[in-house]
Amino acid sequence: MSGFADHFSRHAPEYAAFRPHYPPALVAWIASLARDHALAWDVGTGSGQAARLLAPHFERVIATDASAEQLAHAEAHTNVEYGCAPAESSGLASASVDLVTVAAAIHWFDHPRFYAEVQRVLRPGGVIAVWSYDLVHVSPAIDAITEWFYEERVGRYWPAGRRHVETRYRELPFPFEELPFGDWAIEAELDRAAFVGYVGTWSAVGRARQAEGRDPLPEFEARVAPLWPDAKATKPARWPLFARVGRWNG
Repeated sequence: MSGFADHFSRHAPEYAAFRPHYPPALVAWIASLARDHALAWDVGTGSGQAARLLAPHFERVIATDASAEQLAHAEAHTNVEYGCAPAESSGLASASVDLVTVAAAIHWFDHPRFYAEVQRVLRPGGVIAVWSYDLVHVSPAIDAITEWFYEERVGRYWPAGRRHVETRYRELPFPFEELPFGDWAIEAELDRAAFVGYVGTWSAVGRARQAEGRDPLPEFEARVAPLWPDAKATKPARWPLFARVGRWNG
């Protein structure tokens, strides 16, 4: 696992609890692009969100992550097999996989090595889908605080790979026959604790805690609280999704 930059293991319980859930319809659509449905590989699976959604569509789902701590918080499913492995070296058999998925993680990978591994394990005609999401939208006033926190308060702590999220994966290398991706979004009802908890899972927040020796999150919540005075009241939250989807014709 040489070179693995672990931004999330220290906060794996929070990641499992507070990260938004992907729309089942999105994953069903991605699964429908595969020509066969024997095996899917979910890479950088974290707590297994995407893997569990893939499970109804494939005979087997192998879900890997380089973080054992993240996998310790993954929810079991009958046909999902979790394994600790770097994205660039899966241990899977060549030409054995029908679909490769990466949810909110490819921006951390070694892209040349990962794509070589994808091309090795995918069957000819197999599909790769990688996706992530924009900053959460709640209301114009709250969104302005979220943007301030993201850019100014913890902005200097974002790892370099985050730039691919900021450019919505447009600059991500992607050596596959591109397929179109529609207008998708994650939508949820959050109370204030869940909203603040989600922001607390950002890698930059964890790095700020380490660098500064204090938690920047209370400062964020103090600015949000006057606009969300009832902490138990829920508000609709929306994360626009973006992706690169392609077919390997090798």
